[in-house]
Amino acid sequence: MNAPAVVLITGASSGIGAATARRLAAAGYRVVLAARRLERLQALQAEIAAAGGTALALAADVANPADSEALVARSLAAYGQIDVLINNAGFGRTQWLEALDPQADIVAQINVNLTGAILLTRAVLPHMLARRQGHIINMSSLAGLMATPTYSVYAASKFGLRGFSEALRREVGVFNIHVSVVYPGGVDTDFASHTGMQRKGRLSTPQPLVLSAEQVATALLGLVRRPRRSLVLPWVYRLVVLFSNLFPALSDWVQEQIFTRPERGLR
Repeated sequence: MNAPAVVLITGASSGIGAATARRLAAAGYRVVLAARRLERLQALQAEIAAAGGTALALAADVANPADSEALVARSLAAYGQIDVLINNAGFGRTQWLEALDPQADIVAQINVNLTGAILLTRAVLPHMLARRQGHIINMSSLAGLMATPTYSVYAASKFGLRGFSEALRREVGVFNIHVSVVYPGGVDTDFASHTGMQRKGRLSTPQPLVLSAEQVATALLGLVRRPRRSLVLPWVYRLVVLFSNLFPALSDWVQEQIFTRPERGLR
């Protein structure tokens, strides 16, 4: 009898990452919980174990190459395999570009959201290539398909993740390794409290379109079971992106009128 598949999840200490870990563990997967906040990971590990699941908490900073290598090595030492990697770690600082701190806001976002995912994927890839199987899931954002004001650097990191995923898919697909990108819209997590800018409600996500972390986790469980290239959540945002791509000038004008001009005191 084959052992249950192993899923390595970054950013697992809260939000989508924690909800996904719970959902996958409940479905019988063995999960490796990775994030910088070890105490939160250990609490989640205990919660999963109490519910009958299997989890391993490992502290790691994905933007650190040594941490990425060690995370993969320790996961393999514990379970002997990594079947799925979910690159979920990320954060955002939404503000006008000139107001962003060069290091804390710009470099850090690129390092965590993009470079970290690349480094960890590079670390796990030799194992998947040797086994001729695997699945890499990169958590992007609607901002990785359609950029909006104050999201310039965050969008750059998420658009970059999209390009990385597309190129990687063509590198490893012949080895039976799947690469998926997930593009969620608004999600009810503590992410918004860390973005650094109050949006005054002008471009806030309509409440019916806001997903819970648990809803995203359920979608990720389905993606783990049946790999596909991309997943937009909720699906209606496909229409929003299509509108922006078909009518770019009109999309620019709309966003300028309802967001940029009022926020910057222009008439």
